[in-house]
Amino acid sequence: MFREKKKGRLLYVLAGVFLGLVLLVAVLTPVFRKASTAIDEQSIQSVKDAVMRSAVQCYAVEGAYPNSVAYLEEHYGLVINHERYIVSYEAYSSNLAPSIRVLPLGSEDGEGY
Repeated sequence: MFREKKKGRLLYVLAGVFLGLVLLVAVLTPVFRKASTAIDEQSIQSVKDAVMRSAVQCYAVEGAYPNSVAYLEEHYGLVINHERYIVSYEAYSSNLAPSIRVLPLGSEDGEGY
């Protein structure tokens, strides 16, 4: 009789622990997703800032903005992870700052910064 009560209590305790873990995972999952999204956005902004800094440095040294990101990579040491990001660099004129857009590779929503 005493063993049956212990088994019953143990089942209640285990069920409570399991339910608590399930609730904890359900609550923390959106938090981790939001943090991951914020980190991704920050990484994209960092790439965009690096491209712009290199373009401004080129303008300061040469008196003109470069025509392409490849020029910045070759002459100004810019490093972009092309396996992770797509960089759209549109130079309209040598004396106007370029339009820069960075997209994560494999982006389904097409949003970039």
